Amino acid sequence: MKKIVFIALVGLFFSCNSAAQKQQKNIAQSKETKTTQEKKFKVTKTEAEWRKQLTDQEFYVLREAGTEYAFSSPLNKNYKKGTYHCAGCNTPVFESETKFDSGTGWPSFYKEIEGNVAFSTDYKIGYARTEEHCATCGGHLGHVFNDGPKPTGKRHCINGVALKFVPEE
Repeated sequence: MKKIVFIALVGLFFSCNSAAQKQQKNIAQSKETKTTQEKKFKVTKTEAEWRKQLTDQEFYVLREAGTEYAFSSPLNKNYKKGTYHCAGCNTPVFESETKFDSGTGWPSFYKEIEGNVAFSTDYKIGYARTEEHCATCGGHLGHVFNDGPKPTGKRHCINGVALKFVPEE
């Protein structure tokens, strides 16, 4: 009986150690991937530099891929003519002509400014979604879905805090 308990404890110890090592390896790979991704953008800054430049909410969304609360952005119901820029680096990412009310609580657009928005796959909630980033600084903007209006059928669901609106003069 003592042998069985001893073997079970040893097996449990090694299985926990293995899981911890795998978790550390995944964290290291995640940091490496993040660093690699950050290097491919024209505008790169240290975390401290981004924190100094951005508000806490902007940093959370743009640099940590967070999501603001639905219906919390004043840009959600903004229908003035102009251009929406990345709040991190001021790159124009959406035109007001492509904005529409999706009813989701986030500013929505049916078309990005081509070449200024980059895309990747996000599995954070258990299934694949297309994530959108500023192509200049890599800041997280939001996600794009295939349930938008014509002519593209796309719904770019964007965090308002990731945007800066520049009115048309």
